[in-house]
Amino acid sequence: MSELRWNPQLKQWVIVATHRQDRTYKPPAEFCPLCPTLPGAFPTEVPAEDYEIVVFENKFPSLKQPPPPMEIEGSALYQTAPAEGVCEVVLYSPDHHSSLAKESTEHIRNLVEVWTDRYLELGQKPNIQYVMIFENKGDAVGVTLSHPHGQIYAFPFIPPTLEKELQSALEHQMATDKCLYCDILAEEKQDQERIIAENKDFIAFVPFFARYPYEVHIYAQRHLTSLAELDFEEQESLASMLKEVVVKYDELFGFSLPYIMVLHQAPPKGDYPHYHFHIEFYPLNRSAEKLKYLAGVESGAGTFITDMSPEQQAARLRGDEQ
Repeated sequence: MSELRWNPQLKQWVIVATHRQDRTYKPPAEFCPLCPTLPGAFPTEVPAEDYEIVVFENKFPSLKQPPPPMEIEGSALYQTAPAEGVCEVVLYSPDHHSSLAKESTEHIRNLVEVWTDRYLELGQKPNIQYVMIFENKGDAVGVTLSHPHGQIYAFPFIPPTLEKELQSALEHQMATDKCLYCDILAEEKQDQERIIAENKDFIAFVPFFARYPYEVHIYAQRHLTSLAELDFEEQESLASMLKEVVVKYDELFGFSLPYIMVLHQAPPKGDYPHYHFHIEFYPLNRSAEKLKYLAGVESGAGTFITDMSPEQQAARLRGDEQ
């Protein structure tokens, strides 16, 4: 079964994808389905002995185009819809033990170019309303395959978090005639306390309103809405900034830090000049040994509680505090 079900109290879609219960779960390295296929060895999803970056459709997709038939007929209250969309896997490297932090800036720039290509191509498919590029990294965030990779979901709707951001940005622009994210950036630059890295095109900081431990946002310094508007030099700058941030993460506790990374950009169809391209990282380690769990207040009320100030987190990431 794979279908959309409407939550009438939160006014958002839930994807029911029962077949994903059978997806591959933490296989040993010699049977990793994301490694290259070597002569005489276990056949993988990549029928080649080597590669640089690979993109292919997820074998256990939550969304599919055309969508599978729905098994449950909805009602006026309990609406259902086809689980239409595309789910792709992006392999960062043939090296099973690599990560973005270990890759060169040039390689990450190539990855940025791949992301851009997929954003543009998937965004033009019929009935696709949003393209979300993200990475789940590490056991702490529930990763089932440890090979370095990210994912892309092409949704038939705008996901609620992005929809809220778009609405907030529009309301801010209508009230002030300014970009919400440009104003956030200006505030962070004025305070300076939470900035952890900066180059001519991008700036990385722990936001004033950080919810996760060591949460970092990367903002484009120029007002632009998506990857598609980056020029070559900005792609290089973004790659350099991404590497700097993930290296800082790995240096924080002395191990490869688990995180969720999400690219926030405008929907591929329509006009959203009020939005601003940025990337958000959500680590879960509040210390080397302790994880942040979303408990009653976070999960039940949607209100986050953080144990350490964003200013302290930024200082730690910069290396100012031990």
